[in-house]
Amino acid sequence: MHETIQPSNWLRPKGYANGVVASGRMLFVAGMIGWDAEQRFAGDDFATQARQALTNIAEVLKAAGGKPEHIVRMTWYVTDKREYLAAAADVGRAFREVIGSYAIAMTAVEVRALIEDRAKVEIEATAMLPD
Repeated sequence: MHETIQPSNWLRPKGYANGVVASGRMLFVAGMIGWDAEQRFAGDDFATQARQALTNIAEVLKAAGGKPEHIVRMTWYVTDKREYLAAAADVGRAFREVIGSYAIAMTAVEVRALIEDRAKVEIEATAMLPD
């Protein structure tokens, strides 16, 4: 379905791929935050919100007939870089449990704020679903 791309003379990145080649039907998942289907936040700590946002992405994928393994790209918007880094172990565990342990093209950006005041993270995803 997709192939990770890594220039042979580059150090391997930790937790993501430098590039991904994929084919299939494209699914663009809007930014997901750490609230549930009733728009209630799972909690106020970064890792809890990240886990819920990842779960929301998995639910959208499922509704489209896809699976987390079809994700080829993610963009994370975080309101506090230090909080994101401090929660890295818990976020990594949530990522492996909800999404998987494969490498995808990923970007993380610190932003001043998100539209929902309680949100600490918003994650967009692009997936390539089988034809």
